[in-house]
Amino acid sequence: MKSIEKALAWYFSKAALPYWSILLFDCLIILFSDYLVFAFSTEFEQTYNHFFRLLGTFSFYLIFYLVGFKMFHTYSGVIRFSSFIDLQRVSLAMGVGLALSLGFQWVAFQFVPGSMSWLVYQKPTYMVLEAVVAMMLIWSLRIWVKSLYDGLKRGGKTQKVLIYGAKEGGVALAKNINNQKDSPYVVAGFISDENDMVGKRLMGKRVYAKGSKILEAFNNCNAKSLLVSPLKSNDIRRDREFVDMLIEARIKILMMSSAQEWDGKSDLNFSHFKDVDVEDLLPRDKIEVDMDGIGDQIRGRRILITGAAGSIGCEMVRQIAPYAPGELILVDQAETPLHDVRLCMAKEWPSISAHTIVADITHENRMEDIFRLYRPEYVFHAAAYKHVPMMEDNPAESIVNNVKGTSIIADLAVKYGSRKFVMVSTDKAVNPTNVMGCSKRICEIYVQSLDKAVRDGAVKGETRFVTTRFGNVLGSNGSVIPLFKRQIKAGGPLTVTHPDIIRFFMLISEACKLVLEAGTMGNGGEIYVFDMGEPVKIADLAKRMIKLSGAKDIEIKYVGLRDGEKLYEEVLNDKETTLPTFHPKIKVAKVREYDYADIKRRIDALVETATESDDMTIVAGMKDLVPEFKSHHSKYESLDR
Repeated sequence: MKSIEKALAWYFSKAALPYWSILLFDCLIILFSDYLVFAFSTEFEQTYNHFFRLLGTFSFYLIFYLVGFKMFHTYSGVIRFSSFIDLQRVSLAMGVGLALSLGFQWVAFQFVPGSMSWLVYQKPTYMVLEAVVAMMLIWSLRIWVKSLYDGLKRGGKTQKVLIYGAKEGGVALAKNINNQKDSPYVVAGFISDENDMVGKRLMGKRVYAKGSKILEAFNNCNAKSLLVSPLKSNDIRRDREFVDMLIEARIKILMMSSAQEWDGKSDLNFSHFKDVDVEDLLPRDKIEVDMDGIGDQIRGRRILITGAAGSIGCEMVRQIAPYAPGELILVDQAETPLHDVRLCMAKEWPSISAHTIVADITHENRMEDIFRLYRPEYVFHAAAYKHVPMMEDNPAESIVNNVKGTSIIADLAVKYGSRKFVMVSTDKAVNPTNVMGCSKRICEIYVQSLDKAVRDGAVKGETRFVTTRFGNVLGSNGSVIPLFKRQIKAGGPLTVTHPDIIRFFMLISEACKLVLEAGTMGNGGEIYVFDMGEPVKIADLAKRMIKLSGAKDIEIKYVGLRDGEKLYEEVLNDKETTLPTFHPKIKVAKVREYDYADIKRRIDALVETATESDDMTIVAGMKDLVPEFKSHHSKYESLDR
């Protein structure tokens, strides 16, 4: 057996066979098929007695098959790389050869029978059967050589996998694996949670039931990995028990990246699949957004994005740019990441006029210069200080950057005729327990009251203001998942603030799509709230990340809630209600209205306080403006007594 493998390995290490040798093999197969069918159709003794006369007859008809081979170049391919197209060419060539042979025999024996005594007359059914047998043998030769080559080439490098999904997505993935000569996988079977598929066979492989006995299937197939069909991604995210069972058994789970989507039509390539990160397994539904409708709104428009180098702002740039805005005005005070955005724009969308401007949104004169020069039609305001503990220690910066900065940008949007102003807010603005969340709530109050003033004619302008609220976004700067990854790499421990703390999570790409839809479709004055799906317990997240990493003896350490932190985030104030909108994942919050003149006066006073007072005085002013602001785990709790 080993000697055969060595011989095959030697053969496959050589260059492709010359075309004449492939043609010779195919001709010999046709002659063999002719004798075989003739022998079984008549008598073996007759075949033996007329062997050489039959050889002359079969060799003569072989000329017609050579015409077919020449027409379709069946001999020019490399057998080890044969494909369906090559088999199709063989079929067509054999069809041409058979048609010419039948035609010649009919004409010859019908009109000049005396001169054809050297040929053996064959029944047409025999000739058809001979051609079919020959075609099947030629097919088999190519398939056999290709299978041997694929097996030897992969050798011990391939791994057996089961595919979760026994319909369109799973079948498409399996076909891709089987058709790619460089595939590192071998499909050992399928897994399905649909009873009508369990026990059946797909592409020659068994379909197993998803359940408690699935680990037996992995053992029986000697498979160590699971490839998840894109159509089953949401199902596996919801089935925590199934995922945990696989993780415990050290079964690798491979999925398409959370940021990628499959439309169900395009080719599905195994190279798109990767070992899952914990964010790929968080329970959430796929979010559908009418990006074409959004594109119609922003195409050709001048668009300003503040905080353009941050996690949200940068993703907004990536999602807006493909829809050909007239100009992009990208503002951020962080020079290096903004330079990265500049390089990205130059490489990916060089035709778009993109202005990357290093500037601080609290510098009013600088911002006015920008608005006067570019006169943006849409403003997406993502610039803000967002870290809860940092702002708890620096309330003055929270007021100056978040509140003053927002009011400056909002006022300039009105002054220079922007059509729409979209503010990115946070779920921490609901019943705030920290300085950061309260500052964002004050921003919401300001832009809403300004929108009402514009509508009522108290402020001259046409700008419509929209606010969007959502929770934590996966992969954002400073989020918990990158922190846990660094701690695992360092050998632990993973630091969790409290065993019961929970948070909502959403992909950055999904959050930004909803921001764009809410911002472009909103009429103004609304606070849009995003459905963040199911909340996730951070301790469970840490445990799952440890298991996925394969690391051992990594401890989870509970360090206590940070200043201003609460166990769970709310999306709506207790006194607020929501109404449905144009998108099932977006609700509109009904909140109380404020008088613009009064709010502006009080905010101006608060900003002035922030520049000349101590932390306690500043936070006291914030609590006066937002009575529902109750501090948690903070030195400011004394102000609530």
